[in-house]
Amino acid sequence: MARMHNKRKGISSSLIPFKRKSPEWSNENIQEINSLILKLAKKGLVPSQIGVYLRDCKGIPQVKTITGTKILRILKINGFAPELPEDLFFLIKKSINVRKHLERNKKDKDSKFRLILVESKIHRVIRYYKKKKKISPSWK
Repeated sequence: MARMHNKRKGISSSLIPFKRKSPEWSNENIQEINSLILKLAKKGLVPSQIGVYLRDCKGIPQVKTITGTKILRILKINGFAPELPEDLFFLIKKSINVRKHLERNKKDKDSKFRLILVESKIHRVIRYYKKKKKISPSWK
């Protein structure tokens, strides 16, 4: 399948291990992992950053295989879930940064084109989240 705003048809991607059980070498406790996730969320990390931190620093491969629930669900249960979905938040942030760049560099045609692509992705993601009722229908 082709990429959204690109001519390439990349096939390489990271894959989740086939086994759905926690690995034998992982000896973490579910309560410890949950408390660590909540502590990192209080610091202001988003779910993907929490997962990267747990993988790289604590040696926890997949939170779902150990705890049985995903990081975002753990945050929702405890009231630390972000208001906006993470991908939408970072697309909006990217759009703001490109707009700031265009204010300083008015003749940058490529950035203007990339801004159009980013904003079309934002509109597509907003339409998806409104359909799935993750954000309110009147959200703009």
